[in-house]
Amino acid sequence: MMVGHDDLPYRSCVGVVLFNDAGRVFMGRRIGLPVSFEAKGVWQLPQGGIDAGESPRRAALRELAEETGVRNVEVLGETPDWLIYDLPPELLGKVWGGKYRGQKQKWFALKHLGDEREINLAVPGHRPEFDLWRWEELERIPDLVVPFKRHIYEALAETFRPVAARLKAG
Repeated sequence: MMVGHDDLPYRSCVGVVLFNDAGRVFMGRRIGLPVSFEAKGVWQLPQGGIDAGESPRRAALRELAEETGVRNVEVLGETPDWLIYDLPPELLGKVWGGKYRGQKQKWFALKHLGDEREINLAVPGHRPEFDLWRWEELERIPDLVVPFKRHIYEALAETFRPVAARLKAG
């Protein structure tokens, strides 16, 4: 019997909106995607799955450290609800072993307290996810991600707008 899209669960996941002192957000360019710096859909925020028995907050800190090397942070906030997206048909059954229809994500706003030299996209013991990174304005992030995640990034830009404004004001 073939399992239908609607019968598949969502993968529990976390994401991080990492702010610098100027209220800009860390974005990484996904490895293996088009090389153009401005290509749409190649950029994303750090994110990943929640391990068994792990709290979302702990998972967010772990994922950030694994993907960026950043550990020196302050938690500024989190999304009040889980945000959900479905995979597009062309990816359904191909990612995550075909076990999930998409992800439900809890997102955290963190402030980077360290020096940029702490950022390392090739953390030993972890497969790199990004090949480049940059600081970006929060309101621009929805325009830089894959279309099926755009509504998530729009919600993040809205939810964390006060955090960015507070950091920009000093």
